[in-house]
Amino acid sequence: MGWFDDVIGIHTGSARPVVIDAAGPVTGAELVGRAASAAELVAGLGGTPDTPLPALLTSNADAYALLLGGAAAGRPVAPLGPRLTAAELAGPVRASGSEVLLTEPAWREVADAVGRETGVRVMPLGRLRASAAAPPAPTGRVMFHLHTSGTTGAARRVAFTQEVLAARTALSSKLLELGPDSRYAAGSPIHHIGGLGNALVAVSVGGAVLPTARFTFEWWRGLRAAGATHCLLVPTMIEMLLAEGELDAVPMRMLVYGASPISPDTLRRMLATLPGVRLVNMFGQTEGSPITCLTPADHVRAAAGEERLLATVGRAVPGLRLRIEDPDDDGVGEVLVAAGHLAVHGEDGWLHTGDLGALDDEGYLRLAGRRHDMVVRGGENVYPLEVEHVLADHPDVAAAGVVGVPDQRLGETLVAFVVAAERAHPPDHDELRRFVRARLAGFKVPAYWYVVDELPLSHAGKVMRAALRDRHLAAES
Repeated sequence: MGWFDDVIGIHTGSARPVVIDAAGPVTGAELVGRAASAAELVAGLGGTPDTPLPALLTSNADAYALLLGGAAAGRPVAPLGPRLTAAELAGPVRASGSEVLLTEPAWREVADAVGRETGVRVMPLGRLRASAAAPPAPTGRVMFHLHTSGTTGAARRVAFTQEVLAARTALSSKLLELGPDSRYAAGSPIHHIGGLGNALVAVSVGGAVLPTARFTFEWWRGLRAAGATHCLLVPTMIEMLLAEGELDAVPMRMLVYGASPISPDTLRRMLATLPGVRLVNMFGQTEGSPITCLTPADHVRAAAGEERLLATVGRAVPGLRLRIEDPDDDGVGEVLVAAGHLAVHGEDGWLHTGDLGALDDEGYLRLAGRRHDMVVRGGENVYPLEVEHVLADHPDVAAAGVVGVPDQRLGETLVAFVVAAERAHPPDHDELRRFVRARLAGFKVPAYWYVVDELPLSHAGKVMRAALRDRHLAAES
């Protein structure tokens, strides 16, 4: 028995809802039947066993059934972001080695463009019928693939095995207090670990998932009637809901947040808005998640006055080894981790996360940004994330992005892009300089400033620093 058999066993014959999407509730029995039909469909495509099967999917019951069906048929599905361009999709489709690209009908145009560029055959997906038969047992270990966000290079494919999924289920169900009575609302897309990972954990323990093809206020408000107990949001969604006064519209038990850094100021506003809700911050990445967790108890401590905890992403999750490689004088170095629930480990047995961070005396991890984001300004190391957090505390700043650019004298210097809290009243650059200087060393104060309507964000909600850098260089030239 493995993870797949456990999931099928829990839901076979069940009349309880397991997916509640825009089309309505789908029972466990129906999901299993649709998975069997999906396995038959995938098997009919032929091709080399174990070859990833790329698919343009949104979060819905048929997409979950297709993931299970692909695993059963020995062609693990690799969901891709359908809102990417054909040029962005062509690389991972080509790298998959698949001769077929599956697509929901809504994404046929971009799928056809990918097909013309790569030579793969495009196959639109219809509604899956519920078969009376059970899906076959998988013969391979890999259940599906996800891709990294690719914000700093080509997206990398990550395989998720039965062993990894079983370990993730055992760990995350305890951390998030998920059980058969849970209804987990995921505002992130299915092709991200944030949108799929813990939604599958909920399904794996007999609960239900409430996914959305796209985050909207209407979907959020509808979660009350759908009985959502757990909700996953990324920082951009939280900011939108706070601005509209809607964050507390859903009487959930637990709010899970993560996927990208969030400012301490936003966390303070969350605590004030949701005093009775258990808050959890899960830090991880596609290659391995969760890595650390800021638990409900940690948030209680923060609300009681220990706000320093809000500047961290918590402590290592149970069973995970974490160390800081080559720390500098401030204790900042690359975060290395190892555990059975992580999908990737290097040859040395460690997942080299690429994230920079430091541990305090209690083991709480404070992130300093990505390794490639670090700026060396006149021989001093500067971490853009630290400067962004300071700027986000200014009352006239809604969001900030900081990036390093070449400088003839210093080697590198800093550029800040800020989004005004009120567009009609943009913040004064000199005031922002003074604000940052009062809190950070002089070499951490940006030399160039731009007020922008919005920051360029990846589909995972992360600031695309390369785009900011290009914008500055274009302006300078």
